[in-house]
Amino acid sequence: MPTPSTALRTIEVALSANPYPVVFGRGALAQLGEQVAARGFNAGTKVLVVTNPVVSEYYGAAALASLKRAGFDANVLVIEAGEDQKTQATVALIHDAAFERKLERGSLIVALGGGVVGDMAGFAAATWLRGIAVVQVPTTLLAMVDAAIGGKTGVNHPGGKNLIGAFHQPRLVLIDPTVLASLPEREFRAGMAEVIKYGVIGDAPLFAELEAAAARDPHSGLASEATLGPELLQRVLERSAAAKARVVAADEREGGLRAILNYGHTLGHVVETLCGYGTYLHGEAVGLGMLAAGEIACAMTLWGVGEQRRQRALVRAAGLPLTMPNLEPAAVLECLQGDKKVRDGKVRFVLPTGIGSVVIRDDVEAATITEVMAQLSR
Repeated sequence: MPTPSTALRTIEVALSANPYPVVFGRGALAQLGEQVAARGFNAGTKVLVVTNPVVSEYYGAAALASLKRAGFDANVLVIEAGEDQKTQATVALIHDAAFERKLERGSLIVALGGGVVGDMAGFAAATWLRGIAVVQVPTTLLAMVDAAIGGKTGVNHPGGKNLIGAFHQPRLVLIDPTVLASLPEREFRAGMAEVIKYGVIGDAPLFAELEAAAARDPHSGLASEATLGPELLQRVLERSAAAKARVVAADEREGGLRAILNYGHTLGHVVETLCGYGTYLHGEAVGLGMLAAGEIACAMTLWGVGEQRRQRALVRAAGLPLTMPNLEPAAVLECLQGDKKVRDGKVRFVLPTGIGSVVIRDDVEAATITEVMAQLSR
C-alpha cells in the first residue's frame, strides 16, 4: 500500500488551450479523489478506473476508495496490459465498459498503470462520445517520466508501433513514487532508458548526476529504485517531467521540437516490431535505439567516440541490453518506412551532437543504418 501522503509538488504543462498539472508526492495515490475534485469534477461524476491485474491487486482498492471518499461514482475495469495486448480489441473492451456504466460526456476515465494502460485508456477516452476527460496515474517509472505526460494515446498495428491513436491531453497526471517499490526490477531498468534520454537530448547536468550515481555503486548502478534512492529518484522524476512538459508546451502535436523526444525510438520501434511486441520492453528497445543513434552520429561525425562511450556506460549501468538482435537489413529498412516520423519518404532520425543536444536529420544513408545495426548485433 502507498505510504502516508507528504506535501505534493506540481509542475504545470503550460498548453495554451488545455493546461494541466503534473502532481508529485509520496503517498499521492491516497489523494486521487481530492485531486480529481480540484480539477472541477463534481461529486456523483461517473469514473471508470482502467488498470491491469497486477496493479489492481496492489493499488486498485486504494484508488477506488479515494475516489469514493470524494463522492465519485467510481468502478474498476481490469484489462490485460502487455504490449501485445495494446490493440483496438482491448480498447473495445474499455468502450464496452463505458457503455455498460453509462459514462457521459462529463464522465472521467482514470488510467492506473504503466504506459500500455495509459495509452489505451487515453485512446478510449479520446474516442468515447468524441472525447471525455482522462486522468493519468502512472505506476511505472517509464510512464511517470514519459508516457503519461503529453497526451499521446493509441494502440499498435501489425505493421508498426503506435500507428493508430490520437492526441488527447489528460486533465491531471498524479505521480506517487512509493508505488515503484512494487515494480519489477526489469520494468524499472526499462524506465531508466527514458531518463537517460532526457539527459542526452537536453539536460547535461542530469546526465552527469546519473553518471555520479552509477560511479558510487558500480555493481547495482541505476538498475533499481532502491539503489537510486528516494532523493535522486524524486529529482529524476521532477526533472524528466519538467523536460517533457517544456517540450510538449512548445509543440503539442509534434510539428517540430517535440520530435526530439523520439530519441532512440526510431530504431527502438523497429526492434519491438520485428522481434514481436513484448520480446523487448519498450525501454529496453529505446536503450538499443539510443546506442544505434549514437553510432550513427559517430559515423556522421556529429559527436565523438568519447560521448558515445559515456552514453553506453549509462545504458550498461541501468542494466539495459547492449546487443541488438540480429535483424534482416531489408526488413529493418522496410519497417523504418512505416515510422510515423517519415516525411516525403525520408526517415527522420534524432541524432546527438553532444551530451545535452540533438539534431533531427533525414539524410542518414541506408548503408549506415545497416552497418550500425550489424555492428551492435555482434
